[in-house]
Amino acid sequence: MQVCARWAITVLGLLAGGLLSPAVAADKGLTDKGEVLIRENCSRCHAVGVTGDSPNPDAPPFRTLSSKYPVEDLAESLAEGIVSGHPEMPIFVFKPHEIDAIIAYLESIQTPMAPAPGETPNG
Repeated sequence: MQVCARWAITVLGLLAGGLLSPAVAADKGLTDKGEVLIRENCSRCHAVGVTGDSPNPDAPPFRTLSSKYPVEDLAESLAEGIVSGHPEMPIFVFKPHEIDAIIAYLESIQTPMAPAPGETPNG
């Protein structure tokens, strides 16, 4: 009976891992695609990773975007064309699947915000 129980646990574990792996792989693939798009289009001015300074001091590091507004709110601007206050920034327009990838990547690199004075980390 113990052999059957171990076998059942092993099979369930493999099934669970197999059922979860495609979703995790899809998320990783989407994030990786977003990173490529960001690096190709934005890294000449912005810091696009979890560390480093922006090559253009007027361009905010992408890891800090969520301190100004929700990253997912960028989707409309990415679809219609981001227009910036400085003339060096080109206008970018992305396709819906590219926008999903960019948002996934940006969300993955955001620096956690420190709690306000007197606030606990959990609220």
